Amino acid sequence: MEGKAVVDQAKDAEFEHKKVVQIRALVETHDPTSKECDDATIRRFMRARDLDIDKASAMFLKYLKWRKTFTPNGTISVSEVQNEIAQNKMFMQGSDKSGRPIAVVFGGRHFCNKKGGLEEFKRFVVFGLDKLCSRMPSGQEKFVVIGDLQGWGYSCSDIRGYLAALSILQDYFPERLGKLFIVHVPYVFMTVWKMVYPFIDEKTKKKIVFVENKQLKSTLLNDIDEDQLPEVYGGNLKLVPIQDNQCV
Repeated sequence: MEGKAVVDQAKDAEFEHKKVVQIRALVETHDPTSKECDDATIRRFMRARDLDIDKASAMFLKYLKWRKTFTPNGTISVSEVQNEIAQNKMFMQGSDKSGRPIAVVFGGRHFCNKKGGLEEFKRFVVFGLDKLCSRMPSGQEKFVVIGDLQGWGYSCSDIRGYLAALSILQDYFPERLGKLFIVHVPYVFMTVWKMVYPFIDEKTKKKIVFVENKQLKSTLLNDIDEDQLPEVYGGNLKLVPIQDNQCV
């Protein structure tokens, strides 16, 4: 049985590779700069569109155009997201048992940014996602997020911001989210959740886990070793602000 599984995996890999080659050829005719992207990137877009070459190519071209416009310098600098960083709401440290880097986001510390507005928040989302991706070890493509809603109230509610972040994740960082743990969920949050839920694609929905308070540590320990779990959840790692993490 193991031998058959290996053969099947090899066939799947060969099948995907052929489709990647087709997508690359199609995309390069529209945007020669796509040559700079590796096969792994194209493969993620392909998988996000269930191996449909035309849909994956359109999605990838949209991404390339967005990236040039949104990050003309290649990256988002700390100076471009100062108002968001001041809320002290996103941290990154450690990795789960599969080697996926972990981010912790405190939803109760997020408030609509009046100075920078929605555009700065979107820059902050990309800033954070780029940081996460830069911390991935070789051979890993996904990250894990712990969304902590401790202290969340209607003053934190930001439907436009939530939908913008969701769009960025699904449209421009496909197949990057490994799992999202939502913890310390207040009852009032579910009203907002019902408004956001219809915009979440089916693949992303399967990666979202609501964790009960009584089972918080045990649930996280199923995926994360204690020496890689943040102290706030009973582990051994201290929280490190996202902007203080260095690329590997």
